[in-house]
Amino acid sequence: MARPTLIPGTLAAHEAGVVPATIRKWVQLGHLRPAGRSGRTLMFRLEDVFAAERAARRKPTPP
Repeated sequence: MARPTLIPGTLAAHEAGVVPATIRKWVQLGHLRPAGRSGRTLMFRLEDVFAAERAARRKPTPP
C-alpha cells in the first residue's frame, strides 16, 4: 500500500480555503491531527484536512 502524501499546514489551509490559523485552531480543538512532522512543520493528510473542513462547516442541529 502506498504511503499517503503529506502536506504542510500552509498548503493544507490553501487547499481547504481557510487561513493557516484555522488549521492550527482545528488542531488545538482536536478536529484535525497532524500525520507527521518535517522539522518544526506539522504535516497533514489532505483527506484529513477536507474531513475537518466539512465537520467545521456543518451546522449543529437544533434540539
